[in-house]
Amino acid sequence: MSNFVQLRQDIPLAHTWNAESIFPNDAAWENEFNAVGNDLSSLVRFRGHLADNATMLADFFAASEAIEFRAGKVVLYASMKHTVDTTDQAAAALNDRARGLAARVGAAMSFAEPELLAIGFDKLRAWTVDAESEPRLAIYAHYVDRLEQRAAHVRSAEVEELLSQVNDAFRTAAATHGVLADADLKPTPASNDAGDTFEITQGSIGALRTHPDRTVRHTAFENYADAYLAHKNTMANALASGVKQDVFRMRARKYESSLEAALAPNHIPLDVFHNLIKTFRANLPTWHRYWKIRKRALGYDTLQIYDEKAPLTNAEPRVEFTQAVDWICAGMQPLGEEYVRTLRRGCLEQRWVDIYPNKGKRAGAFSTGVPGTQPFILMSYNDDLFSMSTLAHELGHSMHKYFTQKTQPFVYRYYGLFLAETASNFNQAMVRAYLLKNANVIARSEATKQSPSTLGIASSQTPLLAMTAADFEIAVIEEAMSNFHRYFFIMPTLARFELEIHERIERGQALTAQNMTDLLADLFSEAYGSDVVIDRERVGITWAQFPTHLYSNFYVYQYATGISAAHALSENILAGKDGAVEKYLGFLKSGGSDFPLSILKQAGVDLTTPAPVETTFGVFARYVDRLEELTSQKK
Repeated sequence: MSNFVQLRQDIPLAHTWNAESIFPNDAAWENEFNAVGNDLSSLVRFRGHLADNATMLADFFAASEAIEFRAGKVVLYASMKHTVDTTDQAAAALNDRARGLAARVGAAMSFAEPELLAIGFDKLRAWTVDAESEPRLAIYAHYVDRLEQRAAHVRSAEVEELLSQVNDAFRTAAATHGVLADADLKPTPASNDAGDTFEITQGSIGALRTHPDRTVRHTAFENYADAYLAHKNTMANALASGVKQDVFRMRARKYESSLEAALAPNHIPLDVFHNLIKTFRANLPTWHRYWKIRKRALGYDTLQIYDEKAPLTNAEPRVEFTQAVDWICAGMQPLGEEYVRTLRRGCLEQRWVDIYPNKGKRAGAFSTGVPGTQPFILMSYNDDLFSMSTLAHELGHSMHKYFTQKTQPFVYRYYGLFLAETASNFNQAMVRAYLLKNANVIARSEATKQSPSTLGIASSQTPLLAMTAADFEIAVIEEAMSNFHRYFFIMPTLARFELEIHERIERGQALTAQNMTDLLADLFSEAYGSDVVIDRERVGITWAQFPTHLYSNFYVYQYATGISAAHALSENILAGKDGAVEKYLGFLKSGGSDFPLSILKQAGVDLTTPAPVETTFGVFARYVDRLEELTSQKK
């Protein structure tokens, strides 16, 4: 028996995202690609004239935003074509050309910020409040505030143009890592003791790591890691280049460190990062307790690293895509009819989601979209609770985009990663709470389902006739543990790794495959504690398994701050706190119209203190307590 992953051309249209809603075909894309490139010359007339008067500045904003609006759709379409099949050379070429166009757009507009600084903030603020002189500038008041925060780090027009021009070339390191991981890596299939094989792809590895057969988990973990280890030197060279690029930008913009260069533009104090890491390390004993409970529940003498997601019940629910949408909508019902109706239509009618695995599909899951398009989600759905939770997560991102683009002007379309991970984790927290609250009813309903899965990996799930409420609760808590493991364990550990590798480059030290692998193995050894057996080489190579995240300067810590803010906000809503729902919807609608910490404070959470992180560790500890209780009952 062999588990087969489909080719892209064999995926039914209904299961793919609606890329043709952006451009009906590649020819239409080509026409707009050329038109946007030609129209860049229209911005030349503004160069050297932004200080002339308020009307000239308003005209520039209108013209530049119109080009950015169009270019965004060109880039999005090409990126979507490429990520669903990274082996498609024609799509790869479109994506490369689109990235080049984005760099040209940035270069064509690079004169703007130096000229705005030359105008002076007193005059800029006067123009934004003078509604009679030029009312179109009123919306740019916060933009001016943000610019002032970055003023010391904006360079001359010539330097800004150069920094924009290198963006495309600087993406090569991340792109090389991504192509190697998504298109060229060919892991040896996993197997069981009977000799059955299970194909390993970026879309299937998650389900294989949760497979009930220990041999399948073991071989999946080793073979997947070994595929990366076989290319570790190439990947290390790419990642070292990416870090050097971060350090170059930091120095070019005159920041003191790469960390400051990542946080300061969003007005986030360095203490937010350091408080997170400090609180994470202080709460590691809760993680260590969880691993002890997992080892005891599985009945193993030793808990191997590939057992970290081993199922603790034989009655795991099979969750088809439509069932997942139903449960997510039920969990999000407290946010109101518009939220739920929009989400359901997006999933079931408007093809927001590229649903199932196929060969060449990019690893992981993400939500994307630009003004003028609907949200889009890429994932590899595997008919289980983990996939349902991933869908809920990405729908949180998508609904954030939906409300922001519906409410905010173009200038505030981006709210940044710091806020984005709050909305995504919030959805997971709400849906999980709904499922646990209704475990008895859901378990009875699920126990009547007997149809086996026909979707490859999910076929390992057992029939559900014996499912109890306890089984269902365990399955939901296991999904929660998996999510916390990624966002509240892996990501803080990677954040510590990221800080160290940047500081090494800043000190003039070298990054190699071996010293990065050793560093990460040490950090994971501390995090896992003594109850998990660490395979140092295969655990240490985890840095290579994140071909996007570690190329985005200090991206990963924001998953941990995001899950912290999300649980602090969801706890308020689940407790029925007055105004909590309205504040949260206000957060979704705020986009980038204020500084991130200010937007979160208005929603009801203050990440300048460790309190939200502690609150979330409290939620995690409750899950650990309940899991211990449930698994003890089953003995």
